[in-house]
Order: sequence, then C-alpha cells, then structure tokens
Amino acid sequence: MSNPTAAMLVIGDEILSGRTRDANMYHLAGVLTSHGIDLKEVRVVSDDAPAIVSAVRALSSGFDHVFTSGGIGPTHDDITADCIAEAFGASIDVRDDARDLLAAHYKRQGSELNEARLRMARIPAPATLIDNPVSIAPGFTIENVHVMAGVPSVFCAMVASVMPTLTGGAPLLSKSLRIQRGEGDIAGPLGKLADDYPDLSIGSYPFQKDGIYGSNIVMRGHDSAQIDAAIERLAKEMDV
Repeated sequence: MSNPTAAMLVIGDEILSGRTRDANMYHLAGVLTSHGIDLKEVRVVSDDAPAIVSAVRALSSGFDHVFTSGGIGPTHDDITADCIAEAFGASIDVRDDARDLLAAHYKRQGSELNEARLRMARIPAPATLIDNPVSIAPGFTIENVHVMAGVPSVFCAMVASVMPTLTGGAPLLSKSLRIQRGEGDIAGPLGKLADDYPDLSIGSYPFQKDGIYGSNIVMRGHDSAQIDAAIERLAKEMDV
C-alpha cells in the first residue's frame, strides 16, 4: 500500500519578494518523511485572496493532507483564515474557544486582548484548533487542510501538535554514494540501475571541486535491502 500524500502551501508576499527565506518547507519535509507521508508538491502564493482560495481547493482535492504556512496573524494582510473558510464554503467568526485561549494568555502577560489580536481568534466554524504552545494563538484543521503560522518556531510547534493525529506509512530511507566522475560518464549505468530497481528513487546531484567533476548519487526507498544492493552494485560498476 502506498504512503499517504501531502502538499504544502506557503503564503506571503515576503517570501515571493525575497525578503524572507522560507524555512518551514525544509522542516515539514523532514518530519513527513520520517512519518511515512510523502510530500509531493509545494506552492508559494502571494497575499491574494483568489490565489489562496484556488490553491487550497486544488491541493485539498489532490492530496491526502495539505499544510499551509503564513497569514494567520493580527494584521490586515493576514487573510488566510478567511480564504480557507471561503474555499470550503464555511462560516467564520471569532470563536469562543480561541478567544478564551487568547484572553487567558494576554491576561497573564498583562496585555490587552485588543481588536487586532482578536483577529487571531477568527476560526472557520467546522474547524478544530491546532495547539500552539509557543505563542498560544491557535492554528486549525478543516477537512484535510492544516492551517499554521508562518513564524518558524510556531510552525514547528504546530506541526508537532498535528503529527500524532495523522496516520503515516513506511518511512522513506536514503543512502548516498559519492562518485568522482562527471554525469556524462555515469548516466548509462545509472539509467540501467533505475530500470532494474523501479521501486527506488535515484537522483544524481553533480558537483565540481578543485577542477574535478563528480556526483552524489542518492537512493531513496522503503526497502533498506534494495537500497544497499543498488548502492553496492553501483559502487562496483564505478570502481568506488
């Protein structure tokens, strides 16, 4: 049986402008891989409502799980929650459970739960909250979409809250072999190896160092014995 599939939607003008470097995809990919959920697609969209709605609908219908990052804060351009509600035809308003979390948090801090902060309690009616132990303001899950903050520390905490609720498959294993030859020299044997091991994903990642061309060959799959056998065969053929 194949593993569950996932996609990620990164939301924010700051990512597309180059002002902010996204770290959340890297973290999510590693967590999903170890959990046996295959991350198949990542999209980045601007803070544009129609673009967000369209992407959510497409990814939700195409994959078992969708993880979004960004756009659920207190400012005017944080529109993700409203877009998610629109994508699923759900009503959205300040929810008592989310409000109570924020009210208790800001009371402990001696701060006011003002109108801006209250925006973070606007949750689609059918959604369930995602725990946020870092800054309290919750994410949420609606159907197969998990909506999370863009701040990396908060995103990581929310991922940790969600993962125990998801059923995974076989973790993806990988091994690599460094070959001091150019890709043109190894392409033939590598292609034959890929034909003989169709269950493995075999990637070639070239490098150049001190005028010498080489490639790191990475083999990924769910069967460690197959990976070991393929690595051993390639090493012998390339005299590594």
